[in-house]
Amino acid sequence: MKEKFLFILRSIFKLKDKIAFFPTLIAFAGSAFAYLMFYLESQGISKYLLDIVPDLVINNTDTARTLLTTITAGSISIMVFSFSMVMVLLNQASSNFSPRLLPGLISNRRHQVILGIYVATILYCIFTLISIRPSGNEYQLPGFSVLLAIVFMVVSLGAFIYFIHSISQSIQINNIMDKIFKKSSNRLLHLIDSEKDNKESFKSSDNWNSYKSYKTGYLQNISLENIAEIAKKHECKIEISANKGAFLLEKDILFKTEIELDEETLGGLHTNFDFAKSELIEDNYVLAFKQLTEIAVKAMSPGINDPGTALNAIDYLSQLYVLRLKKNDISFTYIDDIPWVFISTVNFSSLLYEAMASLRTYCKHDVILVKRLLTMLNNLKRLSTVETYTKSITEEIENLKTDASHSIKNERDLALIASENFNV
Repeated sequence: MKEKFLFILRSIFKLKDKIAFFPTLIAFAGSAFAYLMFYLESQGISKYLLDIVPDLVINNTDTARTLLTTITAGSISIMVFSFSMVMVLLNQASSNFSPRLLPGLISNRRHQVILGIYVATILYCIFTLISIRPSGNEYQLPGFSVLLAIVFMVVSLGAFIYFIHSISQSIQINNIMDKIFKKSSNRLLHLIDSEKDNKESFKSSDNWNSYKSYKTGYLQNISLENIAEIAKKHECKIEISANKGAFLLEKDILFKTEIELDEETLGGLHTNFDFAKSELIEDNYVLAFKQLTEIAVKAMSPGINDPGTALNAIDYLSQLYVLRLKKNDISFTYIDDIPWVFISTVNFSSLLYEAMASLRTYCKHDVILVKRLLTMLNNLKRLSTVETYTKSITEEIENLKTDASHSIKNERDLALIASENFNV
């Protein structure tokens, strides 16, 4: 029962990354506030304020209706314009940079809140307009509610001005890469801080019980603490075979257990694996390496031809790889200093090779980019304290030099690339 409850909570939490989530919540808040004003108007708040501060209350029916109609039409116009700008942003980011950037741009919290303000203002004005009835001797116009509609319109205009500023900043590739770097570096630092030095390891899991995935999609998130509690409860070590962020087909091996578990326990374990059709950097730092690599590769395509952006992407990759050097290739989840869960992670060698394979293919003909890549690799080699990491870096240096020597014909450039030490 606990596992099902946690699964429901995680499903609700994932909704925050949808573009309509916060606008929907704020729209409901606007509607609820309109009904609250209905109640306050029925209690005579406008009549009371008319006696105390008459300047704050609109007491003419035609004026009130004209104002509400104008505010509603204006709010709809700026909302449509804002949505159009979001679509332009997403289309430009997909065309010029990488389609992988779209989930991160869509989940921009500030833009969601601004769109929610527009919708809430529109709904509040519509409900207030409906509440206005033909005037009579005993009828008091909801003048204070109309005044609040004007206030909401001013807030919407301020939000619109901020939206224009924010959207113009969001489309700049330097800001996009900086945001990617900050999210991934925070995630990496969190993982590094949570790691413990572990001198023991699990026994060989070749003969363990294997269990397959029940869904197809990206393995977006894993509730390791819950899995560790289940493992401790049944005194059973668990190995998660699939890498976080990997695309799994149904019936691919998901995890292994030291002993055979019953169906109820397996059902609880499966609820701790979240699958999705997209990926987010907050859940998987490896995606940042992919996005920055794709930005560099796209920048070097003939249609874009932007070496400056490629150089910036390589610089951000350099910083991320320096952080990745501090992380172990293996990870465990502990309870009371006992490792219960072994997590399969993307090792450093694979992470470096996948990025360099693409960068070598598209950047090997540009001597400036080759120099920058060699600078990155030589710095990583100098900072590496793990033998396997150093070996992988050395191999990538030789691979890059080999590919560059086949594409670059200038002897001076080749002599510079062949040397081990140089400054960019």
